[in-house]
Amino acid sequence: QVQLVESGGGLVQAGGSLRLSCAASGTIFKINAMGWYQQAPGNERELVAAISGGSTYYADSVKGRFTISRDNAKNTLYLQMNSLKPEDTAMYYCAAGWRPIATMKVGYWGQGTQVTVSS
Repeated sequence: QVQLVESGGGLVQAGGSLRLSCAASGTIFKINAMGWYQQAPGNERELVAAISGGSTYYADSVKGRFTISRDNAKNTLYLQMNSLKPEDTAMYYCAAGWRPIATMKVGYWGQGTQVTVSS
């Protein structure tokens, strides 16, 4: 089992920044990809960014604004979110699973952290 615990969400004004963190524990050697998904009310959960080794994937909606990174020594995944827009408002979920990263197969989910961007 892999446990994922997110932190770093909150309320921010449009144009501002937030950094989400996801601490992973357990049998993380069994996975080879991690990512961040967003889910707004009434919408499906969608992949916004993923990472595996030296490869990254970003949804078109966040390219140039969000950066995914991973600290392997700390088993922690990050999502730096800059130039935030009201449409970025959603629950953000950390996910762990398997390549390919653009269509990663998710085996484990975190509990989610809310990001709210005010206009």
